[in-house]
Amino acid sequence: MNRSIITATNTMSQLQKQIDNISNNIANVNTTGYKSREANFSELLYQNFNNQQRTDKEIGRLTPHGIRYGTGAKLGHTNVNYGIGNITKTDRLLDVALSNPSQFFRIGVQTDAATVEYRATRDGSFHLSPTADNSNMLELVTSSGHSVVDPNGQKILVPADYKQVTFRPDGSIFVTDKNGITTQNQLSIFHFDKPQLLESKGDNTYDLPFNLQELGYNENDIARVINPNEGSLVQGSLEQSNVDLSSEMTNLVMTQRSYQFNARAITLSDEMMGMINNIR
Repeated sequence: MNRSIITATNTMSQLQKQIDNISNNIANVNTTGYKSREANFSELLYQNFNNQQRTDKEIGRLTPHGIRYGTGAKLGHTNVNYGIGNITKTDRLLDVALSNPSQFFRIGVQTDAATVEYRATRDGSFHLSPTADNSNMLELVTSSGHSVVDPNGQKILVPADYKQVTFRPDGSIFVTDKNGITTQNQLSIFHFDKPQLLESKGDNTYDLPFNLQELGYNENDIARVINPNEGSLVQGSLEQSNVDLSSEMTNLVMTQRSYQFNARAITLSDEMMGMINNIR
């Protein structure tokens, strides 16, 4: 097969992955606390042709010797942009936002009937959901229905007859019921010294990789519960997605153009081979 067809085909398959990534960012432009992903490309294996046998002719050359004939590009990796999104005021009691980009809420995700995975999220759009075993209590959950937990990993419960809920910057929760009795609880807020190590687990949640120690890190060194004086929680506000729609649309157009150019290269190569086959 013509080498130009192979090169274009390899590149088109990787460009499609970038289009999928951009489309996912655009689809989540209004998702609370969503962090955009950025694609990075690298070159596939290439072959070096040494077309200059006389090294004295290459004195002062700044580029590698010979001609490099590559086989296309690949999507090397994607990075999550953990930059903070706009903090928008909502005046809703259960809406909270973290103004520190390295801090995350800790939540419990029920993966099956007996297993709960603790993950991190920036989505502070909380709700109160009825509990199955106690009609007098409500459970604090995320917009996806995952349990918001305290520093001990326990679900946070609120009296069903509550009148006022107050969050403090350090994550403390004060709930006042109809009798004027106030109870206190605490959100589990973690600070990640290296948030770039977090892996997306879907549903706007993140977790550290399972092979963290193999990467040379210790979980206790990069993830810790915040101190009271580090609190950055803002009640009555939400962090919006950090997706820059104009940049994403620009990247989408550029990627589509690259895809079209590579598709055109395949067409031209096919036409040239057809012309060669017709030569008599």
